[in-house]
Amino acid sequence: MTENPFGGAGGFDMNALLEQAQQMQATLAQAQQQLADTVVEGKVAGGAVTVRVTGVGDLVGVDITPGTVEGTDAESLADLSDLIVAAYRDAKSQADELAAQALGPLAGGGLPSPGQLGF
Repeated sequence: MTENPFGGAGGFDMNALLEQAQQMQATLAQAQQQLADTVVEGKVAGGAVTVRVTGVGDLVGVDITPGTVEGTDAESLADLSDLIVAAYRDAKSQADELAAQALGPLAGGGLPSPGQLGF
């Protein structure tokens, strides 16, 4: 993004604009891949339930400490479900923050709007 896509004397350099778009696309793809490869953990109840999600929010694992719930009735299984959901929300929040940090600079930069191009 070092060249002026509008040319030196008010002209429009389409090649420079396309080059900038390709660079941004490559940078975005790299950031998305890094997020997909990153795993964060969400924990609740002192680590009794831990879930792992990728930086893009895909659930990849759940760990439950034995004895966390009795598991012999509907109410205790509902409690376990609530713990898993809470742990997922914790992990997803962390993944969203990572995504905002990784993609934030790319989201704001963008290509010029048609108004900025002079037509």
